Amino acid sequence: MRGGRVFVRLLGLGRAVVEVWVDEEGAVIVAARPRRRELARCGVCGRRCPGYDQGEGRRRWRALELGATKAFVEAEAPRVACRRHGVIVACVPWGRHGSWFTRAFGQQVAWLAAQCSKRAICELMRVSWLTVGRIIERVVAEEQDRRGDQLRGLQRIGIDELSYRRGQRYITVVVCHDSGRLVWAAAGRDKQTVERFFAELGGERKAKLELISSDMGDWITRVVAAQCPQATLCLDPFHIVALASDGLDEVRRDVWNEARRAGDVRGARWLKGARWALWKRPERLSERQQAKLAAIAAVNRRLYRAYLLREQLRVVFHEPDPAAAIALLDAWLVWARRCRIASFVKLATTIKQHHAGIVATLTHRPSNARTEAINTTLRLICRRAYGFHSADALIALAMLTVGGLRPALPGRTWNPRIR
Repeated sequence: MRGGRVFVRLLGLGRAVVEVWVDEEGAVIVAARPRRRELARCGVCGRRCPGYDQGEGRRRWRALELGATKAFVEAEAPRVACRRHGVIVACVPWGRHGSWFTRAFGQQVAWLAAQCSKRAICELMRVSWLTVGRIIERVVAEEQDRRGDQLRGLQRIGIDELSYRRGQRYITVVVCHDSGRLVWAAAGRDKQTVERFFAELGGERKAKLELISSDMGDWITRVVAAQCPQATLCLDPFHIVALASDGLDEVRRDVWNEARRAGDVRGARWLKGARWALWKRPERLSERQQAKLAAIAAVNRRLYRAYLLREQLRVVFHEPDPAAAIALLDAWLVWARRCRIASFVKLATTIKQHHAGIVATLTHRPSNARTEAINTTLRLICRRAYGFHSADALIALAMLTVGGLRPALPGRTWNPRIR
């Protein structure tokens, strides 16, 4: 194989004609000229178009390094007049439109972004983290076009929100319960964002939805009721029990403040340290925490009653028999309404308002394990994506990692069992 053809194969330049030299900084420069049939094509749609001008002359694309040496592809960048996209830079076989990197370089960066830390990617590929975000956006857009509709075949989905930055910055995510994949995400946490998802889903695919799980936020439940009246709305047990935990902690703080105002400094300090004994499951308590819980039962009936209310609500969602679970829920509502603890009386009113959705959860038992696992992964991605200035780059990284859009390494076939 001739030297020029070696570089064509190494850098993925298709059937281009090349000339190679080394510049003053020691980087390998490969001047490429695509074949005639690959010239004068739109950079977006790839259609053959009439030429417009020579653009800004020659430009360079960063390629995968050759050993420890940087490599660049250099070529002309003429513009064409596309009927659909107007005057636009012509496409090249080795790079994506709008990118200063070759296709193989972007593919490797995207693969690493789904596997490695921010620092490892930046040091290995010698690019900035903001550049990584832009590369990921382009790769994910191309993978979505190549793999087709990500929203087809949805029947059981979960809708949730995730805070990704200070200042009430949220993204809304949609997860498929059957495949466990993230299928849609967008910036925002309001009714308009959820309506946008259903608008993209379309009437035919909305009619196929059978079950939708979410928390008790009106910005989700009202839109679901209006857009998919045939779907069963199930409320996430995690958020319901979390409300009961918040009510228990409110009672603990009230008791602690009462002890502090009465001058019982020792008792107030003891109650402050009882938080984990009240929060943990009974089967996970240490001997010291069990003793502390027994002391609470003996000296403060109101706080212990709040603890029992929280635990009884948790037991409702662990009962395997739907009929027995619904009976336990109704009994809990009667107890909570008469308990004379303001936070749990309020919680009982909230649960009564959403009784149908909770009963549907107890009946259909949608598995929230996958949704919570994806939420945990997304929180990790948020920490890893610190420094991205837009939600689009974060969403692209999320789709890359848990949305099934991770590309293969250059020259290899992607194995879906390796995740």
